[in-house]
Amino acid sequence: MYLGMDIGTSELKALLLDAHGEIVGSAHAALTVQRPHPHWAEQDPQDWWQACGRVVSELRQQYPQQWAAIRSIGLSGQMHGAVLLDNESNVLRPCILWNDTRSAAECDWLRDHHPEMMALSGNMIMPGFTAPKLVWVARHEPDIFNRVAKVLLPKDYLRWRLTGEFVSDPSDAAGTLWLDVAKRDWSDELLAMTDLRREQMPALVEGCAVSGRLRASLATEWGLSSSVVVAGGGGDNATSAVGVGAVAPGDAFISLGTSGVIFVVNDTLQADPASGVHAFCHALPGRWHQMSVMLSAASCLRWVCNLLSVTESQLMEEIAQLTDDALRRAPLFLPYLSGERTPHNDPQATGSFFNLRHETSRALLGYAVIEGVTFGLADGLQVLGNAQISQCSLTGGGARSTVWAQLIADVLAIPMVTHPASSSGALGAARLAWLAEGGKEADVCLKPPVVARYTPQAERGAWLSQRLALFRLLYQQQQAARTLLP
Repeated sequence: MYLGMDIGTSELKALLLDAHGEIVGSAHAALTVQRPHPHWAEQDPQDWWQACGRVVSELRQQYPQQWAAIRSIGLSGQMHGAVLLDNESNVLRPCILWNDTRSAAECDWLRDHHPEMMALSGNMIMPGFTAPKLVWVARHEPDIFNRVAKVLLPKDYLRWRLTGEFVSDPSDAAGTLWLDVAKRDWSDELLAMTDLRREQMPALVEGCAVSGRLRASLATEWGLSSSVVVAGGGGDNATSAVGVGAVAPGDAFISLGTSGVIFVVNDTLQADPASGVHAFCHALPGRWHQMSVMLSAASCLRWVCNLLSVTESQLMEEIAQLTDDALRRAPLFLPYLSGERTPHNDPQATGSFFNLRHETSRALLGYAVIEGVTFGLADGLQVLGNAQISQCSLTGGGARSTVWAQLIADVLAIPMVTHPASSSGALGAARLAWLAEGGKEADVCLKPPVVARYTPQAERGAWLSQRLALFRLLYQQQQAARTLLP
């Protein structure tokens, strides 16, 4: 048996995978985000460990025999977060998350003083990445910065609690701006730009390699063998790619989670930092990927449902009853509730509705939200440039909606396929655990069954393209209007 754990933004998920590649069971524990100031997003790493304990308890109770047979653990996690530890491995402050945009000024400083950073890292300097966060800490919390002994990414903090080892992997490390992505190793030059040193970083192993063994005391407490190993794992999108079998050049998927991601596999590094497209290492050796990332995707749907006091499933049912004629006149929505990354790199961007009327129903508001997120994905696809995508897997919570899946196919003009709901970062993490235990990639990294297929509808695509043009104009107007604000 293999255990996969995925630290997301809204929950920690875990699943058990058997030696035939079948999912035996899964569990999850909710997480919350603290936003003490505008542009801030933080979590307490101790909350991840407590959530880990809850999912372990649930899986042990429900699947005792399978649990006892676990031989390897894989880890997946939200990227870019800054977990800061002192010399005694105490957490110095709450983790600054991937969707925290407080470091916009520090990004400007890095671009002005170290313009070579983008060429060396292969990526645009954005507030979501880890390096600008540490510049912010150095400026605003110097006492904490001076005590930093280790900088860990979220899943790697969990690894340290599991094994006592400070280790990361190239796919997750690529999102820090400290990695030489082509060489898959830390860059001393990039680290020096933020007054950090290699010894403050974790060691690196590939995602399918062994990073350590479960602590003996923890193995006893959890009822597991002391020989259980922990795989390198990966950033959430790279592990999700392993989960959906996107491991060969040209394979692609879209993730509709808290954020929205288009992910395309490459066999060489395809860096274009000026476009805002991320160029990262894959979780498997010898592969890289391009990725466009929007900061708010399914989280926009949760936001509007909370405002309207309606469940997501109920609102999606109401949206499904709308006619195309009604949808053509629906409001438009800019989905920038946390600013935006690809392609705008605009932490000051905000969400907004356009074309509201007395007769606007909550179903139309809901449609405007999922359409706006889909248009944001279209902007990301546009800057992916030469990526040739013939078919795309759709994953994440938003993939459960047939209405949304069809809308994405129509707007992007790409066939979409969906898979069983458990095809996620946790599944990819479990597969990496299997590989670390000796599994063969050809046997482990299979594409999961297709649940449904969505073919682009040209007639709908025509009027949606007109609305997309208006969506893009509204963002340009918002940019201009912000110059008039104090």
